[in-house]
Amino acid sequence: MKFVTDRKRAVGLGSGRTGTHHHWQMLISSMALVVLVPFFVFTFGVGFGGTYEEVQAYFARPFPALVTGISLVVIILHVMHETHEAIVDYVHGVPGKLAHAAVTALSYCLIASGLFALLKIAL
Repeated sequence: MKFVTDRKRAVGLGSGRTGTHHHWQMLISSMALVVLVPFFVFTFGVGFGGTYEEVQAYFARPFPALVTGISLVVIILHVMHETHEAIVDYVHGVPGKLAHAAVTALSYCLIASGLFALLKIAL
Protein backbone atom coordinates (compact mmCIF):
# COMPACT_ATOMS: atom_id res chain seq x y z
CA MET A 1 0.00 0.00 0.00
CA LYS A 2 1.40 3.36 -1.04
CA PHE A 3 0.96 6.43 1.09
CA VAL A 4 1.57 9.46 -1.12
CA THR A 5 0.72 12.96 0.00
CA ASP A 6 -0.95 15.50 -2.23
CA ARG A 7 2.27 17.47 -2.41
CA LYS A 8 4.24 14.45 -3.55
CA ARG A 9 1.70 13.76 -6.30
CA ALA A 10 1.99 17.35 -7.52
CA VAL A 11 5.81 17.59 -7.52
CA GLY A 12 7.24 17.52 -11.00
CA LEU A 13 4.00 18.32 -12.79
CA GLY A 14 4.83 22.01 -13.10
CA SER A 15 2.50 24.75 -14.14
CA GLY A 16 0.55 25.02 -17.34
CA ARG A 17 2.57 28.18 -18.04
CA THR A 18 -0.40 29.98 -19.55
CA GLY A 19 -2.32 31.17 -16.50
CA THR A 20 -0.75 34.60 -16.23
CA HIS A 21 -0.98 35.25 -19.96
CA HIS A 22 -4.64 34.23 -20.00
CA HIS A 23 -5.37 36.36 -16.92
CA TRP A 24 -3.83 39.48 -18.48
CA GLN A 25 -5.50 38.81 -21.81
CA MET A 26 -8.92 38.56 -20.19
CA LEU A 27 -8.26 41.56 -17.94
CA ILE A 28 -7.32 43.79 -20.86
CA SER A 29 -10.24 42.63 -23.02
CA SER A 30 -12.61 43.17 -20.07
CA MET A 31 -11.35 46.72 -19.59
CA ALA A 32 -11.72 47.34 -23.33
CA LEU A 33 -15.28 46.03 -23.19
CA VAL A 34 -16.14 48.40 -20.33
CA VAL A 35 -15.45 51.26 -22.75
CA LEU A 36 -16.61 49.65 -25.99
CA VAL A 37 -20.00 48.28 -24.95
CA PRO A 38 -21.56 51.69 -24.09
CA PHE A 39 -20.17 53.14 -27.32
CA PHE A 40 -21.53 50.16 -29.26
CA VAL A 41 -24.97 50.39 -27.62
CA PHE A 42 -25.11 54.11 -28.37
CA THR A 43 -23.98 53.80 -32.01
CA PHE A 44 -26.18 50.78 -32.70
CA GLY A 45 -29.15 52.45 -31.01
CA VAL A 46 -28.85 55.57 -33.11
CA GLY A 47 -28.69 53.56 -36.32
CA PHE A 48 -31.46 51.16 -35.29
CA GLY A 49 -34.97 51.66 -36.66
CA GLY A 50 -34.13 53.70 -39.73
CA THR A 51 -34.63 52.82 -43.32
CA TYR A 52 -31.97 50.85 -45.16
CA GLU A 53 -30.60 54.01 -46.79
CA GLU A 54 -30.40 55.84 -43.44
CA VAL A 55 -28.61 52.92 -41.76
CA GLN A 56 -26.25 52.58 -44.70
CA ALA A 57 -25.46 56.31 -44.60
CA TYR A 58 -24.97 56.18 -40.82
CA PHE A 59 -22.57 53.22 -40.91
CA ALA A 60 -20.71 54.71 -43.87
CA ARG A 61 -19.30 57.25 -41.43
CA PRO A 62 -16.00 56.15 -39.86
CA PHE A 63 -16.85 56.39 -36.14
CA PRO A 64 -19.91 54.08 -36.06
CA ALA A 65 -18.25 51.58 -38.39
CA LEU A 66 -15.03 51.47 -36.33
CA VAL A 67 -16.84 51.17 -33.01
CA THR A 68 -19.02 48.38 -34.37
CA GLY A 69 -16.11 46.49 -35.94
CA ILE A 70 -13.81 46.77 -32.93
CA SER A 71 -16.64 45.81 -30.56
CA LEU A 72 -17.48 42.80 -32.69
CA VAL A 73 -13.90 41.52 -32.69
CA VAL A 74 -13.22 42.13 -28.98
CA ILE A 75 -16.53 40.65 -27.80
CA ILE A 76 -16.20 37.48 -29.88
CA LEU A 77 -12.55 36.94 -28.91
CA HIS A 78 -13.39 37.48 -25.23
CA VAL A 79 -16.23 34.95 -25.39
CA MET A 80 -14.00 32.52 -27.32
CA HIS A 81 -11.29 32.60 -24.67
CA GLU A 82 -13.82 32.14 -21.87
CA THR A 83 -15.36 29.21 -23.73
CA HIS A 84 -11.90 27.67 -24.14
CA GLU A 85 -11.41 27.83 -20.38
CA ALA A 86 -14.75 26.11 -19.79
CA ILE A 87 -13.83 23.40 -22.30
CA VAL A 88 -10.43 22.85 -20.67
CA ASP A 89 -12.06 22.57 -17.26
CA TYR A 90 -14.98 20.28 -18.12
CA VAL A 91 -14.30 18.40 -21.37
CA HIS A 92 -11.28 16.09 -21.60
CA GLY A 93 -9.60 14.01 -24.28
CA VAL A 94 -10.55 13.98 -27.94
CA PRO A 95 -13.99 15.58 -27.41
CA GLY A 96 -12.26 18.48 -25.67
CA LYS A 97 -9.85 18.97 -28.54
CA LEU A 98 -12.69 18.81 -31.06
CA ALA A 99 -14.78 21.27 -29.05
CA HIS A 100 -11.78 23.60 -28.76
CA ALA A 101 -11.25 23.51 -32.53
CA ALA A 102 -14.97 23.96 -33.22
CA VAL A 103 -15.25 26.98 -30.92
CA THR A 104 -12.17 28.55 -32.51
CA ALA A 105 -13.46 27.96 -36.04
CA LEU A 106 -16.93 29.27 -35.19
CA SER A 107 -15.49 32.37 -33.52
CA TYR A 108 -13.32 33.30 -36.46
CA CYS A 109 -16.17 32.60 -38.90
CA LEU A 110 -18.40 34.93 -36.86
CA ILE A 111 -15.73 37.64 -36.90
CA ALA A 112 -15.21 37.29 -40.66
CA SER A 113 -18.92 37.29 -41.48
CA GLY A 114 -19.63 40.20 -39.14
CA LEU A 115 -16.85 42.33 -40.58
CA PHE A 116 -17.94 41.39 -44.11
CA ALA A 117 -21.51 42.44 -43.34
CA LEU A 118 -20.31 45.69 -41.80
CA LEU A 119 -18.16 46.45 -44.85
CA LYS A 120 -21.05 45.57 -47.15
CA ILE A 121 -23.31 48.02 -45.31
CA ALA A 122 -20.66 50.71 -44.93
CA LEU A 123 -19.39 50.68 -48.51
